[in-house]
Amino acid sequence: MIQLQGVRSRAPLRLGLAGGGTDLSPFCDEYGGCVMNATVALYAYAHLEPNPAGDIVFEAAELGARFHHKLTATVPLDPATLLHCGVYNRIVRQYNRGEPLAVKVRTTVDVPSGSGLGGSSALTVALISAYCHYLGVPLGEYDIARLAFEIERIDLRLAGGKQDQYAAAFGGFNFMEFYDAGRVIINPLRVNRSTVLELEASLVLCFSGQSRSSAKVIENQQAQVVERIESSIEATLALKQEAVQMKEAILTGRLNDIAGIMRRGWLAKKATSASVSTDEIETILEIAMSNGGLAGKASGAGGGGFLLIIANPSERHRVGEALSKAGRQMLPVGFTQEPVSSWRQQLTSPRVPD
Repeated sequence: MIQLQGVRSRAPLRLGLAGGGTDLSPFCDEYGGCVMNATVALYAYAHLEPNPAGDIVFEAAELGARFHHKLTATVPLDPATLLHCGVYNRIVRQYNRGEPLAVKVRTTVDVPSGSGLGGSSALTVALISAYCHYLGVPLGEYDIARLAFEIERIDLRLAGGKQDQYAAAFGGFNFMEFYDAGRVIINPLRVNRSTVLELEASLVLCFSGQSRSSAKVIENQQAQVVERIESSIEATLALKQEAVQMKEAILTGRLNDIAGIMRRGWLAKKATSASVSTDEIETILEIAMSNGGLAGKASGAGGGGFLLIIANPSERHRVGEALSKAGRQMLPVGFTQEPVSSWRQQLTSPRVPD
């Protein structure tokens, strides 16, 4: 017997290939931002079901955190389950006529917090998608991404840009454009299958051994623009141009160019803030480059999390072996085209013996 109960959702995490940081205000408001990213088969999951006890329970399994509160239309912003609280408050206010929801919500993420793969925003997108499916609210990808951005950046005042929410909502390879007044244009790319396979054979993720809060890095980058630090602005403009070059290289299958673009992009990224790189990051990249790596960079804002390393496919194993011997955690890269998805939970009742 199959019972339908509750809703599940998942949203993909992303690799920042080029242009990260140009989606930050005030830079994108004044100069326009361009980001090239792609989603990978790593996910943030949300599991939402009605709570017969009549109260509200949030569990962030990825953080080992639990929040319990009486039924109310607005819950206090618990730091350990901040995204859960922020999404609940906005959904109830905007899409449930202010009527509280007695729900249990449990979340998991495939990578550690502070990974640099956009996990927090993917989790926000997954939560929104689950609530919308549960309530029958028909939001499209732009709507979900914009709502996630507003919850994170406006309601909760979390520092960050815009690319992560849109990557999680749309999925796939995307060239993103960011302008003033919150205008965003997502250009999904039709990447040749052989190019995708070659990229998967060339790329590896290495965990730096330190999760990081991107807030300080991001706030420093934003301050550089506000204070008109010329070197930082020029470096961010170079990041924007490299996103365009990365898009062209991927679309035309010029894989030999990708490593060069990544190298230049990492140098430009480091020039935007002294907080982008660390001694540990530089050590990992030095090991990788000494064992067949062609280029490497932090996937997110920097300061820690996962590093993205590219090597000739026939040499990639050398990079992995060297980093593994150095005690670093490695992950292969597998891309996904899937956007955020939600579905009705299906529970199979145990079969009663005859």
